[in-house]
Amino acid sequence: MPVEKSAGAIVFRREKDGAIKYLLLKHRADYWNFPKGIIEKGEGLKEAALREIREETGLKEVELIPGFKETVRYFFKVKYDYQVARGFKIGQMTLKFVTYFLAESKSKEIKISLEHQDYAWLNFEGVMDKFKKYKINQNILKKADGCLHEKGL
Repeated sequence: MPVEKSAGAIVFRREKDGAIKYLLLKHRADYWNFPKGIIEKGEGLKEAALREIREETGLKEVELIPGFKETVRYFFKVKYDYQVARGFKIGQMTLKFVTYFLAESKSKEIKISLEHQDYAWLNFEGVMDKFKKYKINQNILKKADGCLHEKGL
């Protein structure tokens, strides 16, 4: 079975009143997710996550929060042209690993990539609502939010 490895981040920022907002990107395939993407040859997990944040959001100055690193795995069925371009076959089951970091942005200005059609800065409940069908993403957000509260951030 083919395997795909990606890295990304739960990107957040603070409002002036201290409220935390999380960044979600709406993929052109019509689903919401955190910034993430394929790890390129010779690239480490953190480097890949930071590059994907830059490429997908235009954010250049983000700070990774120490102590948060979560890897999830799931299966997907190949169905898009960009997956075929990576050497997969339509209908093929693939095992995917995604390692997430937690990253703080001081900026709220986003310039989305061509693979996305929208973005939103949402509070915890808003993100959980977008992820109603995606328990794995809800769990990652809960862990990230818990990490922020544990560290008093």
